[in-house]
Amino acid sequence: MSVTGAGVPGAPAGGLAATVLDRLTNAYAGAADPARAAAMRGYMKDVAPFLGLTTPVRRALSRTVVAGLPRPGEADCTAIALRCWELPEREYHYFAVDYLRRHVGRCSSGLLPVTRHLISTVSWWDTVDLLAAHVVGPLVAADPALTAEMDAWIADDDLWIARAALLHQLRYKERTDTGRLFAYCVRQSGHPDFFVRKAIGWCLREYAKTDPEAVRAFVERERGRLAPLSVREALKNIGP
Repeated sequence: MSVTGAGVPGAPAGGLAATVLDRLTNAYAGAADPARAAAMRGYMKDVAPFLGLTTPVRRALSRTVVAGLPRPGEADCTAIALRCWELPEREYHYFAVDYLRRHVGRCSSGLLPVTRHLISTVSWWDTVDLLAAHVVGPLVAADPALTAEMDAWIADDDLWIARAALLHQLRYKERTDTGRLFAYCVRQSGHPDFFVRKAIGWCLREYAKTDPEAVRAFVERERGRLAPLSVREALKNIGP
């Protein structure tokens, strides 16, 4: 693989990725619905063009794309994700996210820079949130040394990288590092962007399913710093 200036491996032209991309583009393009595509693009604030595939149709097509193919290694996952991201239509990005979610257990910490690239490129909540909770989260859980990377991400100027750091423990439940979770929320409590303030409330609300008293106590202690949106989201299911 080649390496870009950002240190992210470039996608090779052959191998499993070539087979997947050939099948994928043929399957998806053949089912495109231009009228629905326009509506989907508008709903997603014009972040990217769409083919107009509904989620059930897209998932059914994806199953046909990967049917009979060998299980990928990390290099395959990287190549497939990067090649999908080079395509303009958003459904190809969704395929890449789903593929990484399915095979993240076969990947090492070396996938994190690739995931960061995906998070920071054509960024919107529809891909960022899934990558954070279902790819970044498992990678950090498997290699605790990556918490140092999360400590850097939470301070990043890119709001989507900071959001991913907030959300990476979303599925950890009892394994949540509460000290880091609460510190991240405080670190970004004054962020001006809606998507970061919302993420603070969301990750707290999710952890409240495991330890509501800890979340309630944290919100009470930091209410003066937290945005009203973050507080409302955090306490939505447990009350003040």
